[in-house]
Amino acid sequence: MDASHFTLMGMWAQMGLIAKAVVIILAIMSIWSTGFAIERLWRFHKAKKESLQVALGVTPLLKQHKLEEAIKFAKDKKFRHSHLARVLSAGLTEFQYESSQDLPPDFDIVEAGKRAIERETLMTTAEMKKGLGNLATISTTAPFIGLFGTVIGIINSFRGMAASGSGGLGAVSAGIAEALAATALGLAVAIPAVWLYNYFLNKIERFNVEMSNASSELVDYFIKNAARGR
Repeated sequence: MDASHFTLMGMWAQMGLIAKAVVIILAIMSIWSTGFAIERLWRFHKAKKESLQVALGVTPLLKQHKLEEAIKFAKDKKFRHSHLARVLSAGLTEFQYESSQDLPPDFDIVEAGKRAIERETLMTTAEMKKGLGNLATISTTAPFIGLFGTVIGIINSFRGMAASGSGGLGAVSAGIAEALAATALGLAVAIPAVWLYNYFLNKIERFNVEMSNASSELVDYFIKNAARGR
């Protein structure tokens, strides 16, 4: 058996149309996963960095009761990736608007601000999770796609052996190697995808905790200011 058959190019040349289609699909999955991972890593890094700046900038402004300045600071375009900036600006803007309106005595300004925070938190979380469903699909389906290519490759190997009338391991070794390469490629695509999916999910959960803590502190601020206004 020619050793060149066991190189990547040699295996590719010997593959049938179905096996090549499987390899192409897995390659596309791998490219998408890599691109998505790079984009999310950059996005989450910016979110963490900008949110820290927002927390350090907004907190002293609220302690000094500079609501207008706090809103302007949180809405600054340089914090457009910050999850805290979105939540804080939404809550503060709603609280400021309701405070300036001629509302009935039974209207709860604090609850209005809380609802605005909850809406923005849900929207921000949904945006952060965008693409994770595709990554989960790749992590679960890539091994089966690779296994499908392996099964087809082994079937073709034994079919070729039956057609040629030759037997023995040497007659099918190259075909089986090509077939098993599909499974190896499927696992190579799936394993990083699983790791990345769990990593990004944990990062989003941490961001949710940060938004929840910021929301709780902001609601306390609303309550204190509402009490001061009465």
